[in-house]
Amino acid sequence: MRKRVLFFALTALTIVGLVLAACTPSQTTTAPTQPPQTGGEETPAQSEPTQPPEPTQPPQPAEKVTIRLTTWAGAGEAAELQQILDRINAENTDFQIVHEPAPDDYYTKVQTTLAGGTAADLIWLSQEWIANLASKGALLDITDYLKNDTSPAAQLDDYFPDVLKTAAYEGRYYGLPWIAQPVVLYYNKALFDAAGLAYPDESWTWDTFKEAAKTLTKDLDGDGRNDQWGFTLNGWPPPQMFIWQAGGEVISDDLKSCPVDSPEAIQALEFYQELIYSDVYAPPQATIQEQGFGEMFKAGKIAMFMGGAADDLDRVEGLNVGVAPVPAGPAGRATFAWTASTVIAAQTKNPELAYKALVQLTEGIHGWKIVPPRKSLATAEAI
Repeated sequence: MRKRVLFFALTALTIVGLVLAACTPSQTTTAPTQPPQTGGEETPAQSEPTQPPEPTQPPQPAEKVTIRLTTWAGAGEAAELQQILDRINAENTDFQIVHEPAPDDYYTKVQTTLAGGTAADLIWLSQEWIANLASKGALLDITDYLKNDTSPAAQLDDYFPDVLKTAAYEGRYYGLPWIAQPVVLYYNKALFDAAGLAYPDESWTWDTFKEAAKTLTKDLDGDGRNDQWGFTLNGWPPPQMFIWQAGGEVISDDLKSCPVDSPEAIQALEFYQELIYSDVYAPPQATIQEQGFGEMFKAGKIAMFMGGAADDLDRVEGLNVGVAPVPAGPAGRATFAWTASTVIAAQTKNPELAYKALVQLTEGIHGWKIVPPRKSLATAEAI
């Protein structure tokens, strides 16, 4: 009996213990913040495998804006100009200048593209075209750009004033002059030597010039037709140069009349007419068109050629060429100073970059083969 009671008592205590254990809150064991040490070595922590980071692409450079440049440069001059453009393009990350030379019928193409809205951003223009196109709104006014620009080529007071005037219209500026060259007389020394003539110099007059041109015109193959001439002209050199040499004028000082019917102007034009339409001095116009104006001089078929000082005719390979002043007329010696500028078409879609390209191009050309129209660069030391 006592054993049965003890059994039931123990059983009851066991049940009570289980009940109390079930009612007691469970204890949470916190994992150690550091891995346990075993044998003095650290056990690496286990972690989820990580994916390698995606490779980052380098930022793509912004595409350069193309600034188109149209000029009358022939193949040789275009190749020289391209060297300047290559340097500019290599130094700039925001634009590149692409050259579109158009040596044939140049001004017809310029006017057509301006009218059609397809003009290049930068355009070469000679002095007589700038005011006319600026007055029609075809050119970009760069006056305000120049005021805020410290670049050497943008300093207007460094340009010779009379040259700078050709790039202006009504007090505003539409381009930067890159060349101002006088007309000079190139002559083939070998042809003079063969004819036994003295080379041209400052003592030459119209009469001296005509006599030499006639002597240097020859029928070399005996077929009854001349194939070497003393001189050549085709509207160039400009007739007004001879009018000035005769003491005349093309436009009056007050800009109200055109005195081309004055005795001086008539004398000059008669002299010009005699030269251009006489086979004893110069080749027929059809021959010039067939063989090329300057090309005939380079080929040794023309003894004297009036060209710009930057035409490089004294550097033609295989020719021994001299340079002299143009002959003096009845009233003295006068020459024609030919000037050209680079302008920006008003229709450009990138005026700021076109202006930036204009200034750098002008600076580059001023270090080219020509004497630049800037006071600081037209010195013996700079040349």
